[in-house]
Amino acid sequence: MANETVLDHLRRVVADKLAEVDGVLALRADHGGATPHLYRLGDDLGDLALEPRYPMALVCDMLVSSQPELRLGVVVRGCDEWALVEMAKRNQVNLEKISLIGVACSKEQAIACRCATPYPRQVMVGEAVEGVEDDRIKAYESMSIEERREFWAHQFAKCYKCYGCRNICPVCFCEACALEDALWVERGKLSPPFPSYHLIRAMHMVARCVGCRQCELTCPADIPLTTLYSLLNRDAEELFGYRAGRNVDEKPPLVLPLEER
Repeated sequence: MANETVLDHLRRVVADKLAEVDGVLALRADHGGATPHLYRLGDDLGDLALEPRYPMALVCDMLVSSQPELRLGVVVRGCDEWALVEMAKRNQVNLEKISLIGVACSKEQAIACRCATPYPRQVMVGEAVEGVEDDRIKAYESMSIEERREFWAHQFAKCYKCYGCRNICPVCFCEACALEDALWVERGKLSPPFPSYHLIRAMHMVARCVGCRQCELTCPADIPLTTLYSLLNRDAEELFGYRAGRNVDEKPPLVLPLEER
């Protein structure tokens, strides 16, 4: 349909998908924003929304954990899909029971997120646009070693350990979190001399971060966390040829097989 908007197209695709699954996880307009909602067959899709962006993989994880037999459709952007792929590798979700409804991000969204691949593998709604280069990475690389040390020291000193970055991250799901262990992260001090909180989390993000930027968007101190994790991911790709979220059959380089643990 020539005059059909992206949102109208998405509603039509979701309506068709609801005939095949138990429900479709998507965004619903709510009080000027949007909230995750599980649409069922027969529901009015008039309030289905596309923005503001939300980490759908986290909600998907909660749904399938509570209802393992649920046949679920999920509206995903590229980073949502990559997150689900990484979660599937670590037995958090079963992709065989999940149908992905891929939505391409607009050029404006790609620029806002500094995203190199602003679309999922299979675009069902919207049109794939060319990604953009992360200008923060270029600016960081122009710094000297001493300037980089000063940069991160300044950024980490702003942190007051709200745990927002960890809580919003789709690939943070350890039952026992090292960031809550007093042995590693000193309690009662918001900005300890040694930034153990961020260094531990950075170590855990190597070859796992999917670049959704939710940690950075959530951070009340405006710490450029995605820059740090993107640099680590680039190292992992150069060293191991591995890119997070690329292929569900591709084994993470820093995860040992069960028999070797």
